[in-house]
Amino acid sequence: MGGVGVGHLPVIAMIGLQFYYAILAILTRAALLDGLSPPIFVVYRQGIATLALTPIFFSSKRRQSLKSSLRFRSYSLMFATSLIGVTANQNTYFQGLYYASSTAATAMSNLIPALTFVIAAIFGFEKVDLRSLRFMAKILGTVCCVVGALTMALLKGHKLLNTEFIPFIHLTASRGDDWLLGCSLLLASSVFWSSWIIMQVPISSSCPDHLLSTFCMCFFATIQSALFALFYGENFQAWMLHSPLEISCCLYGGIGIAVSFFIQSWCISISGPLYCAMFNPLSTVLTAFIAATFLQEELYIGSLVGAVGVITGLYIVLWGKAKEFEEIKQEVLQSNMQGDEISSQVDLEEPLLLPEKSEHVDKSKMEP
Repeated sequence: MGGVGVGHLPVIAMIGLQFYYAILAILTRAALLDGLSPPIFVVYRQGIATLALTPIFFSSKRRQSLKSSLRFRSYSLMFATSLIGVTANQNTYFQGLYYASSTAATAMSNLIPALTFVIAAIFGFEKVDLRSLRFMAKILGTVCCVVGALTMALLKGHKLLNTEFIPFIHLTASRGDDWLLGCSLLLASSVFWSSWIIMQVPISSSCPDHLLSTFCMCFFATIQSALFALFYGENFQAWMLHSPLEISCCLYGGIGIAVSFFIQSWCISISGPLYCAMFNPLSTVLTAFIAATFLQEELYIGSLVGAVGVITGLYIVLWGKAKEFEEIKQEVLQSNMQGDEISSQVDLEEPLLLPEKSEHVDKSKMEP
C-alpha cells in the first residue's frame, strides 16, 4: 500500500497554502465589512505573528546569532524592508480589499512577478536584452498583467453568477469610486511587495537566518503599524474586537504568516521559486468560486476578463524566467566542462617527473 510520495508533498503543501490565502481574503473582507479597522487588523496580525515566531529563540544558537552576527546595517535594512514590504504593503492591501473585493485582491497579487521584473530592470538587477526571447516574453507578460489589472479596475460590465444561495455573510462589492480606489490600493500593495522581494537580496547576505530576519521584520512592522494606526486617527473603540469573526480573523491571519512562511521556504528549497509562483492563480479561482457562490460577492465580466489577463501574463513571465534559469544552468555546466577539459590537458601535457631519490637506489637497503 503506497502512501503519499515525498515528491507529491510540495504539491499538497502549495495547494493547501492557496486555500489559506483564499480563506484569508474572504474572512478578512467579511471582518472589515463587520467593522474591523484595516490599520488595527494589521497591528494585531503582525503582533500575533511576532508572538508565533518567538519560540525560535529557544535555540541558544539563534540567540547567539542575534547578539553577535547582526549589525546596525542589518537592522537598518530590516527596518526599511518591514516599512515598505510589510507595513505599507499590508495597510494598502487590506484597505484595498475593503474597498474592492476579495476576488480582486487575490487576482491583483498575481501582478507581483511582473512588477518585480520591472523594478529589477529599472535598478539594474535584471539584464536588459531586447534580442532575447525570454526577455521579450517577460515584457509581454508584464504588459498582459498591467492590461488585466486596468481592465479589472476600469471595466466592470454585467454581473455574473447571480446565485440564489442564502449566504452566511453577504460580501457586497464596492461601486464607482470606491472600486477604483480599492484596485489602485491593491496595485500599490503589489508594488510594495515586489520591492520587498528585491530587498531580500541584501537582507539575505547580511542575515542568512531567514527565520530570524522574519521575526525582526514582523517585530518592526508591529511597531510601525501601531504608530500608523495612531496617526490614522483610530479611537479607543476601534482597538476593541467586538465579534468572534474579528477575533478569529486576527488569529487566523497572524498565525498564518508563520505557517505560510515555513511552507513557502520549504517548497522553495525543494522545487524553486518558479514552482511556487505557478500555484498563485489557484487562490484567485478558489476565492472567486467561494465568494460568488456561497457568500454572494458580486462578480463582474470585467473582473473575470481582467483576472484572466493577469494570470495569463503571470505564466508568460514565469516562462521567461524558466528559460533564463535554463540558460544559466547550461552556462554553468559548460564552464565546468571547460574547466575539467583544461585541467585534463594540463595533466597530460605535464612531463612525468620522478623524484630525484628514485634515481639513486639506497645501497644500504640492497644489502642483506
